[in-house]
Amino acid sequence: MRLPLTKKPDRPSLDRRQAPLRLAAAVLVLLIVSAAPAFADATVFIGSTATPANRSVKGLAFGVGLLVLGFEFEFAQTAETLDEAAPLLRTGMGNVLLQTPIPIAGIQFYVTTGGGVYRERLGASEETHFGLNAGGGAKISLVGPLRARLDYRVFRLRGEPLHPVVHRVYAGLNLGF
Repeated sequence: MRLPLTKKPDRPSLDRRQAPLRLAAAVLVLLIVSAAPAFADATVFIGSTATPANRSVKGLAFGVGLLVLGFEFEFAQTAETLDEAAPLLRTGMGNVLLQTPIPIAGIQFYVTTGGGVYRERLGASEETHFGLNAGGGAKISLVGPLRARLDYRVFRLRGEPLHPVVHRVYAGLNLGF
């Protein structure tokens, strides 16, 4: 007795088996390309404090943003120059930023204000007290999450500092995450 020949089921073509893999790769590429803007960032900066003489300033800033409103904590130190009676100035400030919700031509502009603690020292003289600051700047897109940051601030120092109003300008590298 002979068995009837049964037709073997068609095997899917090579393209049909790769379709789910291709779809997953396309979805992954779309997710990477359309990633949401950073909600947090960190900045390292160097600049100049111009009151009463130009001196170097170095610092760090960490921030979070909610569309147009941001919050930032900043720590900076300005060098002391005894020859020009320019004191060392350390600041720790908490700031509120009002910023453009998206970069305009790769630049996100902001204005900021805040307050915190400062320590001013010149030789043996030292003052620690509360200070306020206000200013503005821009975060300029470079590549991926890396941006250049330019900032100008005016500090109003309370208590009995040697210089109650201090101007500072800086440039830094900002990383969004």
